[in-house]
Amino acid sequence: MTETRWLEAHQQHAWRGYLRMQARLSARMHRELQADAGLSLGDFDVLVALDEAPGQRLRPFELAAALEWEKSRLSHHVRRMEQRELVTREDCEDDGRGAYLVLAPLGAEALTRAAPKHVEIVRRLVFDGLTESQVRTLAEVADAVLARLDDPA
Repeated sequence: MTETRWLEAHQQHAWRGYLRMQARLSARMHRELQADAGLSLGDFDVLVALDEAPGQRLRPFELAAALEWEKSRLSHHVRRMEQRELVTREDCEDDGRGAYLVLAPLGAEALTRAAPKHVEIVRRLVFDGLTESQVRTLAEVADAVLARLDDPA
């Protein structure tokens, strides 16, 4: 059995700071999007993914993979969005049992209204407080961690 490689104090500080930052940033963005546009952060993420997809539609498994959500979370969330007419389902001609999730006109309108406020929140809470050097470092750190997450080994 190998010995546990505990985090050093500066690593623990960085890790816990990252966790606090991520949690607080997500909560703040959710509250502001809800107040300004009537959308949750999850709604916004779904709408953006569908808006950027070819034909503004994705199979549920594609959307779940793009958002890194569990199938059950996506199913429940999309059902609520369907009830609000933000997304619709279309039959998949290639697969009689499958369906596409499609950006509905009300969803496109909601995204158009929410996007300017969302980008303002991101700028105000993140980028306006960083130097260009810090932005490059943030991107490098994100790229390095994502590469390790993508590595099957």
